[in-house]
Amino acid sequence: MTESSVPDSPRPFRYAGHGENARTGIALCHGFTGSPLSIMPWAEHLAAHGFAVTVPLLPGHGTHWRDLARTSWRDWYGTFEESYLELAGRTSRCFVAGLSMGGAVALRAAARHPVAGVAVVNPGLSFYDRRVRYIGALKHVMRTTAPIEEENPTSAPTDDGDYSRTPLAAVHELKKLFRSTSRSLPSITAPALVFKSAQDAVVPPSSLAMISKRIGSKDLRVVPLPHSGHVATLDLDAPLILEESAAFFLQHATDRVASEPS
Repeated sequence: MTESSVPDSPRPFRYAGHGENARTGIALCHGFTGSPLSIMPWAEHLAAHGFAVTVPLLPGHGTHWRDLARTSWRDWYGTFEESYLELAGRTSRCFVAGLSMGGAVALRAAARHPVAGVAVVNPGLSFYDRRVRYIGALKHVMRTTAPIEEENPTSAPTDDGDYSRTPLAAVHELKKLFRSTSRSLPSITAPALVFKSAQDAVVPPSSLAMISKRIGSKDLRVVPLPHSGHVATLDLDAPLILEESAAFFLQHATDRVASEPS
């Protein structure tokens, strides 16, 4: 199913689909400093259901943090958008989905394109650290910082391609992405499903509050994840995410078919 011949290496994922669900596409986006490995169980679960699935590897990710420091948020979004458009062009209906920053990317795509729906896990639109307001200046005096670590992680340690250092230049780009996505929320009219961990040390509750307040969709459902940390797709509530999202895609793919003229 994947393009990679080396197990656990950060590579894009593509699956053409099979059976009745092959005409439904789902474009998935991984998070900041991470790789497709962090959402691979999600992608493979959807592929097993027969959906056509694509997970691009965003520029600057899956290699070295120095590469990330040389990319912009438009590079990240542009790569995902290109992946979505390619998938949408060969399917009858296409959804977008993502984890963390990937959730912000997916939401922005949902605001700009006629997606069938959007599903996001711990989507980021804001920061806990107030120093981010000065990131434009800080990046010139401090090149990198340590990644955020959860004090009491509920998942087993995994190697999902995350970087050991976070370049502040990239955090500045992340801030710009969050701002752009926040402004576009009223343009999202497709059904939306949001999973939110109770123990998320990376994305503050204000991100979910922002989505709930500003999103233009009349069909927004929030699913709490009581037992998971930030990377919930690899945590205790992962089975809930897999099953609920698959049901969401099936439901709204059927709704889209029913509304199409015969």
